[in-house]
Amino acid sequence: MDKYDEIRKLEELRVQGTITEEEFQQEKSRILGTPYNNNRRGLGGIEPKTYLVLMHLSQFAGFLLVGLGFILPIVLWLVNSKEYPEVDRHGKNIANFMISMLIYITIAVILCITIIGMVIGLPMLIIIGILEIVFIIIAAIKAANGEYWQYPLSIKFFS
Repeated sequence: MDKYDEIRKLEELRVQGTITEEEFQQEKSRILGTPYNNNRRGLGGIEPKTYLVLMHLSQFAGFLLVGLGFILPIVLWLVNSKEYPEVDRHGKNIANFMISMLIYITIAVILCITIIGMVIGLPMLIIIGILEIVFIIIAAIKAANGEYWQYPLSIKFFS
């Protein structure tokens, strides 16, 4: 079997989903005898780890403009989710976390409507806000280190 037959076979495995794009490129480079550059920059010229960090940190955009902290991470996720499995995995995690936080905040605001509920609702809002900031920072640091970190208190809407 010549090297082009091997590459065709690799291509079939990639299409079937048996191997990842990175594994395909690595083996193809080995077969052709060319150096493999795993420093992919298909995410708008950004390294994958940096892109994942930006996805997590983009949630802070909501502090600048209401709704932007929800829309921006979703857009970053959906734009590259099909081509990059890690983007899809982190995007689902972020979406689950944001929806969960929205539910918790809604409950706290409803509790704040009554004077008695304000005793519970207001501290709950403060705690949710602090936890959200801390969790986003932790997730971004873990993504920068190449780790996947599941947000605590997150309800699974997307798996």
